[in-house]
Amino acid sequence: MLLQSLDKRLCFAYFSSIAASPSSALSHRRLRLLPYRSHATPTRFSAKCAAGSRPGPAAQQDDAAPEYRLPPKEIQEIMDVPPNPSYYVSPRRDRIMFLKRRAMPPLSELAKPDKILAGIRIDPSSNARSRMSFYTGISVHLLMDDGSLGPEKVVHGYPDGAKINFITWSPDGQHMAFTVRYGDEVSNGSNLALWVADAESGQARPLFKSTDIRLNAIFELFVWVDNSTLLVCTVPSSRVDSPKKPLIPFGPRIRSNEQKNVIRMRATKEMLKDLHEEELFNYYATSQLVLISLDGIVMPVASPAIYVSLNPSPDEKYLMLTSVHQPYSSIVSYKRFPRKVELWTVDGRFVREVCDLPLAENIPIAPNSVRKGKRLIRWRPDMPSTFYWVEAQDGGDANVEVSPRDIVYMEPAEPLNGEKPQVLVKLDLRYRKISWCYGLHALVYEYWHKTRRTRTWVISPDCKEFSPRLLFDRSSEDAYSSPGSPMMCRTRAGTLVIAKIKTSEETYILMKGLGATPKGSVPFLDLLNITTGTKERIWESGKEKYYESVLALMSYCPECEIQLNQLKLLISKESRSEATQYYLSIWPDKTEVQLTSYPHPYPQLASLQKEKIRYKREDGVKLTATLYMPPGYNPSKDGPLPCLIWSYPGEFKSREAAGQVRRSPNKFARINNNFPLLWLARGFVILADPTIPIIGEGDQEANDRYIEQLIASAEAAVNEVVRRGVAHRDKIAVGGHSYGAFMTANLLAHAPHLFCCGIARSGAYNRTLTPFGFQKEVRTLWEATDTYIKMSPFILANKIKKPILLIHGEEDSKVTTAMQSTQFYDVLKRHGAPCRLVILPFEGHRYTARESIMHVIWETDRWLQKYCASN
Repeated sequence: MLLQSLDKRLCFAYFSSIAASPSSALSHRRLRLLPYRSHATPTRFSAKCAAGSRPGPAAQQDDAAPEYRLPPKEIQEIMDVPPNPSYYVSPRRDRIMFLKRRAMPPLSELAKPDKILAGIRIDPSSNARSRMSFYTGISVHLLMDDGSLGPEKVVHGYPDGAKINFITWSPDGQHMAFTVRYGDEVSNGSNLALWVADAESGQARPLFKSTDIRLNAIFELFVWVDNSTLLVCTVPSSRVDSPKKPLIPFGPRIRSNEQKNVIRMRATKEMLKDLHEEELFNYYATSQLVLISLDGIVMPVASPAIYVSLNPSPDEKYLMLTSVHQPYSSIVSYKRFPRKVELWTVDGRFVREVCDLPLAENIPIAPNSVRKGKRLIRWRPDMPSTFYWVEAQDGGDANVEVSPRDIVYMEPAEPLNGEKPQVLVKLDLRYRKISWCYGLHALVYEYWHKTRRTRTWVISPDCKEFSPRLLFDRSSEDAYSSPGSPMMCRTRAGTLVIAKIKTSEETYILMKGLGATPKGSVPFLDLLNITTGTKERIWESGKEKYYESVLALMSYCPECEIQLNQLKLLISKESRSEATQYYLSIWPDKTEVQLTSYPHPYPQLASLQKEKIRYKREDGVKLTATLYMPPGYNPSKDGPLPCLIWSYPGEFKSREAAGQVRRSPNKFARINNNFPLLWLARGFVILADPTIPIIGEGDQEANDRYIEQLIASAEAAVNEVVRRGVAHRDKIAVGGHSYGAFMTANLLAHAPHLFCCGIARSGAYNRTLTPFGFQKEVRTLWEATDTYIKMSPFILANKIKKPILLIHGEEDSKVTTAMQSTQFYDVLKRHGAPCRLVILPFEGHRYTARESIMHVIWETDRWLQKYCASN
């Protein structure tokens, strides 16, 4: 046993000492770009393969120079392809908005100074969140009677180069509101402005006439109250310059638990550290709410506060305002600060306080634990001004056995004659959500993590004599039995409710699902009798070539009662070689009208070979993976190639669920900056997302057998690609991001015979630094010491002999801090392991800047060339 050879006290003392050591991250010096020069040689299938090269020796240059590098040209061309536009359908389903995007932001955007307060990053120049992605253009198409798109209307009027965010339709779909950010700070001290555009003409204009009114977009910025009025968060007019940090601190930083509170929390970063940061949080987050009409008339509402949520009632008479307030905390984010919910009328009259919840530092770490008191307070979307909420009966502690566990309540905004809240439903599991269906019915979902049990109840909220009826009772892990989710439609007020299908007697609803089957996912649409539970399949995706999916209901009816023969659906369609396109399906003939014609984003990989493969691991558990091979590659003629296996382990409660197929072989091969398909262009075989199930059946804890199951799954994957003759046994690399990086390090420590090298991005390798749980592990370090130690590749650094590339964002705010990689690299180096550490300035858990992404690809390519292809 490892613990028998390692004194626990010395072990923990060592962990504590290194946890306090400073990070050895790279300095933020200005970096210049250098291309990677590959000495590649052609292969027999190079004439057909867009890459045109088999991996060759590593570049002969100073690979340790602190300069951003560029990957090979064939990879650059793939990464620089701009993404297709996003779509946004109008509430009345008569228009579709397309939003243009760019590929990757420059590093200079991440390098802009910001404030990190209470778990959020703030851009002082715009009083908004920093590092926001944005859109570069808006166009609108009218949906014609025959289902085709009308002429494009480009939204215009805003400055060139503007960064567009927070785009919303008005409830009637006649206008769009959005924010515009400029490249540089403007004269009035803010580079953020609220604009409105006419959907018919595309003409856009600033909404506020006065430049003295500045927006506050730290939390929810604005919401439509009705078709011509918006509720907007603005900077209080009384606000002056930001608080300056005193040269001499207010006093020492003190944290005390003399009350003996039991507070178990997972590792956190970026919380408020002192009184000065509390002042800054108040300064930037405090808003004055104003109502503004489309003609520019402004009226203040309520007092300045830190508003985190704005919700107008469906009848446009009330405002539900949620704010946070002091006392703050240094160990939790703003989400757990004291929280107040108030009701106001739209003309500025205070109605009442719904609740004022205290600071919530002590929510247990057990899954399904929640905050005490009223939570998830929402307006009923099918009623004028009635709201509902949930209250835990177990004090929010999932470890407490109690029945019922949650109660859902409902009451009007202004109760009459001392009217008490109505109990909607009592639940023995933890409440998850409600889908409403105009008072006649509603679907209530509950869930319990430990057993993976999920149940769906049918209730009749406006009929007290109707008892809740169980509709579905199943395991959340059982993808094959998933009934799908109800399709929603827009009411006249713009809210979402379940769409009903008109019949003479019974009530039917539409259920759409992914349709997991042993042969792959086949999305479906079912007609469900909500009274009897019987269902009929009325549509499903093709199975031979295309993967189709229902995206939205395009039939508009304010009462949300639709005739089946008048059904219109927005559908996506893709294949292995054809990019995703959008279609309108018109019933009863199910005629399909193509709406988009996007080209293949990377034609050089258009003929890549893709196959969904099935195999078993040693204990009989069925496994699945997607095998990709370069265009034109023939294993029998070209022989085995270098192979990259990229995965992420998953946790299950049953062997049957772990073995289910959850993907489709017909989906288009999309490439993003974390996906290994790029190396198809370099002549690699890719085994993408092989399932690595870690199973804990019954009362067993999955992680107690983590290493054993991890090795068995990896060994089965390696044996399969070797058996097929597509991979050379001595040229198989393994990699992953986050928990996949943790997997990679463990495989190199425990199964070095399987892989020639590894790539680990943004991982956590020392589980004693995450002592209150990680992933789905709910036991603490002190409750499962042996498991924590055995699962930590940091402890086995002396066993790692194969080359490992460690990459981490310097500003990773998750439990996977950059310190995890720097410390792991230090101990690997001290044991003589071939390793390399790359710390990316300004990057977080996932990497976004073009310079960073290109350099990560260059580093990965260099590693694979040197330690895999040339092995």
